[in-house]
Amino acid sequence: MSATLELTCELIRRRSVTPDDAGCMELIAEHLSPCGFTLERLDFADTQNLYMRHGTGAPLLVLLGHTDVVPSGPESDWRHPPFAPVIENGLLHGRGAADMKSGVAAMVTALQRFVTRHPDHRGSVAILMTSDEEGTATHGVARVIETFEARGEKITWCLIGEPSSFDRLGDVIRIGRRGSLCGTLTVHGVQGHVAYPDKADNPIHRLAPALAELTAEVWDAGNDCFPPTSFQVSNIQAGTGAENVIPGRLVASFNFRYSTALTEADIRRRVHAILDRHGLRYELDWRLSGAPFLTTGTTLIEATQSALRRVVGQPARADTGGGTSDGRFVAPTGAEVVELGPLNGTIHKVNEAVPVADLDLLSDIYENILVNLLVA
Repeated sequence: MSATLELTCELIRRRSVTPDDAGCMELIAEHLSPCGFTLERLDFADTQNLYMRHGTGAPLLVLLGHTDVVPSGPESDWRHPPFAPVIENGLLHGRGAADMKSGVAAMVTALQRFVTRHPDHRGSVAILMTSDEEGTATHGVARVIETFEARGEKITWCLIGEPSSFDRLGDVIRIGRRGSLCGTLTVHGVQGHVAYPDKADNPIHRLAPALAELTAEVWDAGNDCFPPTSFQVSNIQAGTGAENVIPGRLVASFNFRYSTALTEADIRRRVHAILDRHGLRYELDWRLSGAPFLTTGTTLIEATQSALRRVVGQPARADTGGGTSDGRFVAPTGAEVVELGPLNGTIHKVNEAVPVADLDLLSDIYENILVNLLVA
C-alpha cells in the first residue's frame, strides 16, 4: 500500500463530521513535523485550524485543505460503512474519499518528498488545514486569514486540493469561483379562516407573483470566465399545519450564485425593487457567503499546467464552476489561487469513492507544482 493510500485510509477512519477534526490534524502533524515543518494551531471557537510551514521567507506557497466531511446520512444506505475505508474494483470507498481526504493525503506525501529532496528550496511552503469548510466556515480559514493579515504574513500562491476533476484526474482546474449570496425573506400577512379570505391576507398568494418575477429575471449573461448568475429558492415555510387556516407569515430562503458581472449591491437593489413593486410587507436578511474571485496572474496556473503535462500528459481546462471554497477568503489578499484535486462525481453522495490509481498521481502532480514554483 502506497504512503498516500495508507494516509487517506487513516484519515477516512476518523469520523470528522464538520466541525469535528477527530484527530486528523494530529495525524498530519505526525507526518510533517519530522520533516522540519513548524507547527502552529490557530483554533477559534469550535473550529480547529492547523498551519505548518517550512521556510521563513517569500514567496509563500500554501497548500490548503479541510479535514471535515459532511454527514454520511443513514449508514445502512452505504455499500460499505462510510468511515471504514474499503477498496473495491479499484475504488477507495468512504466518506471524504474524494472531498477531500485523498487530496489532503496527497498534499502531505508530496510535501514530505519535496522538502526531503529540496531542503534548501527558495521561499516557504506551508499547509493549512481547517475543520470547518463544509459548515458555516465562520471560524476556519476566514479567521486564519484575518490573523495572517494582522501580522503581515502574505500568501503568494494558494493551491487548494478540492475535488476539481470531472472525467479523469487533472482534466479541470478551478481558477475562480462564483459568489454566494444568501437571503432569508419573511413576508407578513394576516392569519384567518380559509372560508373568509376577505378577513385575512395570504402571504403565500402575495409572494407568488413576486417569486415568479424573481425566477424569470435575467440577472446577467455571465462573461468570458463565469456562467450567468443563478437564483434558486431552497426553502419555503408557511402555515400552521391545519388545512383550514390561512397563514400569517411566510419565510423563504434563497441563494444567488453570481458572477463578476454583478456586485452584491446590484443584486440586493434589484431584489428589493421587485419585492417593493409587488407591495409586499416583508423583512429581508442577507448573508454574503463569499464574493466571486478570479485568478488573473499566470505563475501558479502555468506551474500547475506544466505539472499536469508532465504527470498525466495534458493540461487542464480552466473553470470557475461548482460551489464555494475557502479560496474565497484567500483570493482577496492578492494571492493567486488554483484548485486541483481528485474526481468529484461522488462528493457528498452515498458510496463516495475515488480511484486508487489516482492517489499517487495526484501526489506527484502536487510535488511537481512545488518544484516548478520553489526550485525550477
